[in-house]
Amino acid sequence: MRADVDRRGGPSGFHNNSLAYIRGEGKAAPAEVSTVTSGCARRGRGRPIRHGVTSAQEPLDTLPPMVARELDAAENHAVTTATTTDQEPAPVRDPSRIARRVGLTGTLLMAAGGLGAGALPVPNPLFGLRLLGLPSRNTTIAIAVTYTGICLLVLAWLWVGKMLRARGAVPPAPTPAQLARTAVLWAVPLALAPPLFSRDVYSYLAQSATLARGLDPYVLGPAEALGVDDPLTRSIPTIWRDTPAPYGPLFLILGRGITALSGNNVVLGIFEYRLLALAGLGLILWALPKLARRCGLDTGLAMWLGAANPLVLFHLVSGIHNEALMVGLMLAGFEIGLRAGDRLLDRELLVGALLIVAASAIKLPAILALGFLGMEWARRRGGRISNVVPVAGMFGLLAVACYVPLSVGTGVGIGWLKTLDIPQLIRSWMSITTDLGMIAGQVGIVARLGDHTDSVLAVSRTIGLAASAVLVLLLLFAVLRGRVDAITGMGTGLGAVVLLGPVVHPWYLLWAAIPLAATRGLPRYRRAALAASAALALLVPPTGADFQFRAFQLPLAIVAGLGILLVFLLVLRRHLAGQSGPDIDVLPGRGPVPAPETAP
Repeated sequence: MRADVDRRGGPSGFHNNSLAYIRGEGKAAPAEVSTVTSGCARRGRGRPIRHGVTSAQEPLDTLPPMVARELDAAENHAVTTATTTDQEPAPVRDPSRIARRVGLTGTLLMAAGGLGAGALPVPNPLFGLRLLGLPSRNTTIAIAVTYTGICLLVLAWLWVGKMLRARGAVPPAPTPAQLARTAVLWAVPLALAPPLFSRDVYSYLAQSATLARGLDPYVLGPAEALGVDDPLTRSIPTIWRDTPAPYGPLFLILGRGITALSGNNVVLGIFEYRLLALAGLGLILWALPKLARRCGLDTGLAMWLGAANPLVLFHLVSGIHNEALMVGLMLAGFEIGLRAGDRLLDRELLVGALLIVAASAIKLPAILALGFLGMEWARRRGGRISNVVPVAGMFGLLAVACYVPLSVGTGVGIGWLKTLDIPQLIRSWMSITTDLGMIAGQVGIVARLGDHTDSVLAVSRTIGLAASAVLVLLLLFAVLRGRVDAITGMGTGLGAVVLLGPVVHPWYLLWAAIPLAATRGLPRYRRAALAASAALALLVPPTGADFQFRAFQLPLAIVAGLGILLVFLLVLRRHLAGQSGPDIDVLPGRGPVPAPETAP
């Protein structure tokens, strides 16, 4: 065999694996080839290959079988790979995955620490249990662990919120489905843990038991009605043991049903009230995205700042406040009422108004939403005062038709209207009007004018309520004239009532924060809403009580919790080193990784 024939039996000149090249579409065949027969030809029919010069118009059309099979396989693999790449793109990594895990770690720490640092019943049913009772025997450590979890959850929520930016839940930010999965995953540990941040649920249990025993909870406090040693009374803070119920008749009727199921079982009663709060939260989850779409706002952003807010998770899911049911009924009624047509007796308008009245029978301030719904209906009819009169009359009759049977159903009449000032027994430092009254009283003491703090406080609180009433009236007329949309008017009006009211708690702010999360102005004030929610979420200690006679415990626990948090963040930073993506790029000190330059 000649030297110009390679080991596979083919011409040594063929080193290009392009089929077009082999078929003679590119270059001419080698100048001189040996006399061999094609390996794919049958015996006796082989065609000799001539020696000498071969022209470009006379290509070599036969190849050894091994070479042909390898070339065909390479071509088929290239086509298959290209087709697969076009049809099945690589999956995109969930940008909320790491933040979701950080927040879940936080809620798990809160649930575990809540076994010792939560608003636990008295006596604690966990005493005597070796494992579950361990946190309650080390309260300072339990509070530290809980604070670590609180900070982790707030940081994770801010992390996802920064990814959303003003555009909302659109790529590369997390999608609404990913946000919903994150919020539910965070809420589950808190829904299964003991109450945190507040002991109000024990007042709910005692007041409902008072009504179930045929006594008047609007006249008698739990201690007088049930006795100081009653298991439902012992868990209530001392200041509220002798005060009647400040809640509406619908809430006490629902509570009477809970008492019929749980009796004196405090733990069972807690989880029954939590189911009621989760039902209200479900109404919020149903209504809020629909209200956001009415305002042209991204639903993912509205849900993240409204329903997944740490204040909601901490005080509605974990703290079991009846604001969940109040706000849920109010928003559901508002959404249904906005669907109404021009008829005064439109079914959707009546159903929406009925739900709002029911919300006010939980807590009275929800009745403000009824006024804004009526003004929106009147605006659609022309925006004149004459359009307001019929809807105002109809709503008034509907409210009376609801309040009377509810008051009769409790068997105690309208006594609930006389106890609305019960929360004013405390001096809330978060209330502007209370702070001004306290400062004025101290100035009088320093100026040797006497201690008139109580009188000055009453004046400042009255001025605040009057100012809030004026602001609500101006907002109602602004909605009637079309200068402000009804949802923004409702949220702003409720915010004025809270901020200028005599008592402010972080969960009171949800009256306004949740509706305003669905308004057009949210993208503009997104950062302020994130910062305010994060700060307020850290204000209330997880025990739901003061630290009288043990003031050293809280600062020690906070310092220890911050130490644990710092270690966790350092480990997380090492884990994220070298990674990139939309979630990594929004972290402080990080920026988008520039794309690599391609050679020309």
